[in-house]
Amino acid sequence: MASHDAAVKKPVTSSRRLKQTAFPHSPEVLLLVDVINPLDFPTAQDILPSAMEAAKAIAKLKARHTRRGMSCIYANDNYGTWHSEFRDILAECCKLEGPRGEMALLLSPGPEDLVILKPQHSAFHSTPLQHLLTKMKAKKLIIVGLAADMCVMLTATDARMLGYDVWVPKDCTAAESVLRKDNALQQLEGCSSVRCGPRTASAADPPSVAQHKK
Repeated sequence: MASHDAAVKKPVTSSRRLKQTAFPHSPEVLLLVDVINPLDFPTAQDILPSAMEAAKAIAKLKARHTRRGMSCIYANDNYGTWHSEFRDILAECCKLEGPRGEMALLLSPGPEDLVILKPQHSAFHSTPLQHLLTKMKAKKLIIVGLAADMCVMLTATDARMLGYDVWVPKDCTAAESVLRKDNALQQLEGCSSVRCGPRTASAADPPSVAQHKK
């Protein structure tokens, strides 16, 4: 009985999972939008090939920047599964056959990556993202993921309205057609002063929005 009482009285905070997470100081943050994605909708076949190519480019970009100490935040849709956690979504996506499962395995978060779930298109809407970025003292965001003409575009637009410098590498996102992707990126560049050059444009840091306007 004594051992049972000791187990009951054991502080919950002793669990490794419940230890507080130290906020990294990261002036630039890589924001991965909906990259863990079952792509379960009627026109998904239209985006699959370009999504897989974008995933490969994202993996290379992430590897390069994490080696330099940049922090990564995954902002992922919960796909209406309100009784699930991100780990459940990741596990199910990793089981999928073909490109869907390959993408999830390729872009699975590392132990140091942060993850938030979003209920709507923008990663800022009804999420703690802005709070996290403030704690991290972030000034620049590199936004990648799916889809270019929806969640990526709306997230990038909100980021600019909040005063962040934003880069959306064009080869690290995808849409259901080339036209839809190009129109979205042109809109971002023209109206929101978002840089949309490719990941391979330079191995150096992307220029700030102020430099991009010149």
